[in-house]
Amino acid sequence: MFHLLQRHIQPAGHRNRKTRLVTKDGHCNIEFGNIEYSNHFAYLMDFWTTFVEIRWRFVLLLFVASFTGSWFIFSLLWYWIAKSNGDLTGQNRTDEHVRCVDNVNGLTTAFLYSLETQTTIGYGGRALTGHCAGTVALIIVQSLIGVFINCFMCGVVLAKISLPKNRAKTVTFSDKAVICLKKGSLCLLIRVANLRKTLLIGSQIYGKLLRTTSTPDGETIILDQVDIDFMVDVGKDNLFFVCPLTLYHVINRSSPFYELSADSLPHQDFELVVFLEGTAESTSSACQVRTSYIPQEIQWGYSFLPIISHTKTGKYRVDFSNFSKSVRVTTPHCVRCSQADLDHRNHNIHDNENHRMRDKVGIDNLGFQVVEIHESTSVTKM
Repeated sequence: MFHLLQRHIQPAGHRNRKTRLVTKDGHCNIEFGNIEYSNHFAYLMDFWTTFVEIRWRFVLLLFVASFTGSWFIFSLLWYWIAKSNGDLTGQNRTDEHVRCVDNVNGLTTAFLYSLETQTTIGYGGRALTGHCAGTVALIIVQSLIGVFINCFMCGVVLAKISLPKNRAKTVTFSDKAVICLKKGSLCLLIRVANLRKTLLIGSQIYGKLLRTTSTPDGETIILDQVDIDFMVDVGKDNLFFVCPLTLYHVINRSSPFYELSADSLPHQDFELVVFLEGTAESTSSACQVRTSYIPQEIQWGYSFLPIISHTKTGKYRVDFSNFSKSVRVTTPHCVRCSQADLDHRNHNIHDNENHRMRDKVGIDNLGFQVVEIHESTSVTKM
């Protein structure tokens, strides 16, 4: 009974995990309903994208069905030609009878001949005699259709193997995000790493904050999107993405996280989606990597552990065991507290400067120069 109650009564964090729009591995948790039946034909019009995006199990099923189906359909045509010409076993044939296809005596042999023709095997046991014009036309049609099926299925398999999202699987984000002080400002930090040595050229980083808001007119907007700017110390565009990077978002007055505090953060209802876009150096294909963070995955007052070190052989080593690990650091309780401390320090520095200025006697004349005057003896006669 206790386990049943636990299934129905879950913490808020578990409910948020089920309702997130983007999963940790970047898949979008969304479905479309009440679509008109006529709109399904749009998928058939864009059949190439449809075949590339379907699952591998359906691609393999389509692969087997297309070849097997074409062999069987043409075997029926070959069987019909043989039957019309009287080539089958059991039909009355004279000694002067001329076959259209040698050794096609039934449906099984017609299927084998169709398979051998389309796959260009050519065992030699079954072959055209050249005495029937319909067989020549049929073998041309089957050969052309076989080439088309080969090209199409090879293209689908190659396109699925080389999808940019496969390259995105070698780019990973930290499991948690942290909030701590960075360069005197309160920042939200996220770590991202490229697991391959090949670079992502022209990498760009940005974020979207998804939350439910209400307009002044009383309209409720679900999944309202707010831009979140992420950057590293060198900027946010055209990153040199050769080693793990720590992205940070400065929490200031223009940030949607300005009103948050260490106590109110776990009780918020939002989802932070982070995007990384770039071009793969090896394939020149554009790819996008994304992940999301909910309030329960953001740690206030923590900082990431260092993961880059210098080895004795002169190489740089990345320790991925500390990639998502963090350590507690001294952090203000809220953004306003951080700004108050900063203003207090600036005020003290300003007061100390004024105090030193008041202790000076006189006014400094920066243009004043000391000139030495040598006295000379002069005699004045009366």
